[in-house]
Amino acid sequence: MTQNITKLNTVLNYVKDTFVGKNDVVDLLGICLLAKENAFLYGPPGTAKSAIVRTLSKTVKDGKNFEYLLTRFTEPNEIFGPFDIRKLKEGELLTNTEGMMPEASLVFLDEIFNANSAILNSLLTALNEKIFKRGKETKHLPALMFVGASNVLPEDESLNALFDRFLVRINVDYVNPELLQQVLLAGRKLENETETDIPEILADEIRELQNLCKAVDLRPIYEVYLNTIISLRNTGIAISDRRAVKLQNLIAASALICGRNEAVLSDLWVLKHIWDTEEQIEILEGIINRTIEKDDNPKSHPQAMQNKTPNPEEVMKDVKILVEKWNSGTLSFEEQNVIKDKLRYLQTRCDWIRNPEQKQYIQQEIESLWQKILQKV
Repeated sequence: MTQNITKLNTVLNYVKDTFVGKNDVVDLLGICLLAKENAFLYGPPGTAKSAIVRTLSKTVKDGKNFEYLLTRFTEPNEIFGPFDIRKLKEGELLTNTEGMMPEASLVFLDEIFNANSAILNSLLTALNEKIFKRGKETKHLPALMFVGASNVLPEDESLNALFDRFLVRINVDYVNPELLQQVLLAGRKLENETETDIPEILADEIRELQNLCKAVDLRPIYEVYLNTIISLRNTGIAISDRRAVKLQNLIAASALICGRNEAVLSDLWVLKHIWDTEEQIEILEGIINRTIEKDDNPKSHPQAMQNKTPNPEEVMKDVKILVEKWNSGTLSFEEQNVIKDKLRYLQTRCDWIRNPEQKQYIQQEIESLWQKILQKV
């Protein structure tokens, strides 16, 4: 186990060194790969979504990789392969899947929400059950992980089921301006460098780790996890029973990638990335950070305590928005709960502000809003 974990971490570190400022994206892809769950990359064009997945794919030495940009006019043959003409002449309706998605170990589908009804059902089955079905044909897929990407979130209700198949949602944005110079240098180096020293891992070694992931002991965090799911549901974040079960795989993967065979409290950090809307990103971060900040295990995942130093002006702006919303007096019970959760999140962020005067001023504004909320209750 130790050797394979080391190889996987070496691979992930290589990808992180290649793409400056994308450590969180790469670490989450590593978690999904280990948990055998699907990941969705959300962000504007030019944020290296495709390049990161492509580079990770190259490290799987014996894996077949499939990458495709979907459009509204994409046909099933372009994803799953055409019908086998030779078999068709013999009266059999079979698909020639050579070089196509059903034979790939890593699958990347760009602009995933362009999927049309002609391929949607087959795609849903492939993502959820790792099975390809076409007529009487059924084939188990060797895919280690599916990654989808888009610069928009689904608006059509018919695509909600497709979005739901991606357990982890990763927000991929432009890098911090402070890192831009490093990005330029790394990008130049990537374009001119010959690919000779790429670390490698075998597909079967990843599968061994995926099986070990199932044996990780979750009992130490089970009660906290259960209460967290209930809390998130009360906040208005929809977590189905199926997703609640599958999320345990991510927690186990966080433990295993750190070389542990049992979960600790900080492994719940992965729950920050199960949002459905952009508005939920901050809410989840606030709730989960408050849960995991009590853990000081030295073998915690490096992403567990990645609290970014907030911009005081942005925090103050967000507080004023909440004050205006609360003062409107036309909020439903659920909307009131959302404001409370956002306020708790801002309260947590305020603790990380370095300037003592700015910190004190914002804390006073937050406390004033809490007083208004308590008076209404």
